[in-house]
Amino acid sequence: MTSANILVHTRLLVPLRKACARNPPTRLQNQSRRISTSRRCRDVMPAWVIDKYGSNDVLRFTRNASFPSITFPNEVMVKVFAAGLNPLDVSMRGGYGAATLSMKRDPLSISRSGSEFPLILGRDVSGVIMECGLGVKYFQERDEVWAAIPPWKQGSLAEFVVLSANEISWKPKSLSHTEAAAMPYVAATAWSALVNTGGLSKDKCGNKRILILGGSGGVGTFAIQLLKAWGAHVTVTCSQNAEQFVRGLGADHVVDYTDGPVDVSLSGLEKFDLILDNIGGDTERWALGLLKPWSGSKYVTLVTPFMQNMDRLGVADGMMQTAATLASKALKHLLRGVHYRWGFFAPSGPALDEIRDMVDKGQIRPVVEETFSFCQVPQAFQKLEKGHARGKTVVRVSTGGT
Repeated sequence: MTSANILVHTRLLVPLRKACARNPPTRLQNQSRRISTSRRCRDVMPAWVIDKYGSNDVLRFTRNASFPSITFPNEVMVKVFAAGLNPLDVSMRGGYGAATLSMKRDPLSISRSGSEFPLILGRDVSGVIMECGLGVKYFQERDEVWAAIPPWKQGSLAEFVVLSANEISWKPKSLSHTEAAAMPYVAATAWSALVNTGGLSKDKCGNKRILILGGSGGVGTFAIQLLKAWGAHVTVTCSQNAEQFVRGLGADHVVDYTDGPVDVSLSGLEKFDLILDNIGGDTERWALGLLKPWSGSKYVTLVTPFMQNMDRLGVADGMMQTAATLASKALKHLLRGVHYRWGFFAPSGPALDEIRDMVDKGQIRPVVEETFSFCQVPQAFQKLEKGHARGKTVVRVSTGGT
């Protein structure tokens, strides 16, 4: 399995505290705010960090991580009850996307190189709001929320995290914090690919035929449930041992990629309106031929060379190479009557609002596979690196120590 393939196939979750009651507690109007659980000082917190890029041995637990602060009026501080770890975190630990993310963190290049360290990983969070910026109108202290954390921000393997109010949503009432943290990052990624890039919606899926290449991973399992809730016909490729799993999520037709050339099996089926590619590699060579020509059909791939180009060539040359590659491929396939697109993760509180409603209606469920403790975060990374976990691997954590 390639590293790009792993990026869309597995993730790990890290619940940092015991889940609180699912209904928000009664708000006390005149109660003073408590920001930190530490009685000794309020400028540090426990967290897992890295001080340089590398393998698993760069992970370090500390009780002295810098305490985050609200710097903009639209930000909120969240006390982390559960945190999620994705294969992207494994890649980021090794330096993947360093050039792109450094530019996003510091667009004017004011800070010196390596200023992102110590870096906290973790892309999903479920917790409780402890503090709101002055410009936050739709959330209050003690609200239970969930969010997908952008990769250029400090992550959720810590006691507290600061996020924009536009990136968070109220947590589904039907889920615990552990279950809730299993979903936001893959949900936001799949939503961005299917809705923002693919142009799908609840009202536009009734007669659509959708193919998901690599449907047993995190993004794939969420996409299956979302599309079936919207009434689409969903075909999935996966290994034989995952067939019953994806059928249980609602897949209408399953193709085993271990049983001969998958392109041959798929070519005998009716053409598709949209293909979501979680695999990459040589799939572009044959997958676009499975789309309905001259009917607005789209091929959306989540495996792109964008960050690799930036890391390899630098920001300017990497962006030029990326633009040239995308433009040439889009034009080539447009002349054949199909649309070629790249999909990207996009943080979105409004998208999580809609997903929350679908979860509470029972249309989408989280997939939790395994549980670790906070002191086993390095083992959780190792689990991710093997690429064998299906669904979400959960890590239970007490931030008081390891």
